[in-house]
Amino acid sequence: MLLAFLKLVRVPNLLMVLLTQILIKYGLFDSFGISITLSGLGFSLLVLATICIAAAGNIINDIFDLEADRINKPEKVLIGNKISNNTAYTLYIILSILGVGSGFYLSNIIGKPGFSAIFIIISALLYLYATYLKHIMVIGNVIISSLVAFSLIIVGLYDLLPAITAENQQTQSTIFSILLDYALFAFLLNWLREMVKDQEDIKGDYNAGRNTLPITLGSKRTNLVIFLVGLLPIAAVIYYLYNYLFENIYAVLYTLFFIVAPLLYFLINIWTSETKKDYHKLSFLLKIIMLLGILSLGLYKFILL
Repeated sequence: MLLAFLKLVRVPNLLMVLLTQILIKYGLFDSFGISITLSGLGFSLLVLATICIAAAGNIINDIFDLEADRINKPEKVLIGNKISNNTAYTLYIILSILGVGSGFYLSNIIGKPGFSAIFIIISALLYLYATYLKHIMVIGNVIISSLVAFSLIIVGLYDLLPAITAENQQTQSTIFSILLDYALFAFLLNWLREMVKDQEDIKGDYNAGRNTLPITLGSKRTNLVIFLVGLLPIAAVIYYLYNYLFENIYAVLYTLFFIVAPLLYFLINIWTSETKKDYHKLSFLLKIIMLLGILSLGLYKFILL
């Protein structure tokens, strides 16, 4: 039962969220010695709220994804096999309450009670995504990718924003802009991955009555769309290298070898991808690229300062 629960909430994805937020606070913010708001307890509450709501989102998504999953990945279907539908709903409610409750408590601790609405809105969007938005071409992918990006931004909202003063405003804004750059990168990579997963799951999605890009445009045209969108993160990274990092050889080499090169490999291979296996490999590659991008948050204190 425990193993099934861990698979249901997608522990590897949650660990990536955990790692990202830790690196933002202790890799990025601490490296620049900026003013922060959250204590260890406050940061723990933020992480708890984020992970609980993300886990709840994974559960509700699987509950409403059963029809497609039985075709796309029957060997991985947990609800109805190892976990009952009622148990899944109960877990979803518990995690949602715990996540929103933690966010509400944290918002009051830092004197920003209005911020608690953020967690309510995110939880509601995840429910709407699972029940309705994922059936709308492009919109569903953009929504879920935006929420992934917001898991980075929220650390800045809670840790940087309340600590802004007239004296430190410029510094705080600079660090927040770096955070926004990472969030944009996460958004673009996740958007690519969502489209690749739509290619991978086209059969089940068609039978479930969804309106995804591959179903509407066909696989070949969708590969072209993915290729064109894939040019955006490469262009953004190269622009960032040229304008901010070109003087540091270690930062340049890390970015070229671990970000740009894999993205180029992805773009080359998307043209010839046709099978479920092809798309699964590319989806995994994008996940690795995202992880490598996130890990660079922990390198600032070693290569930039």
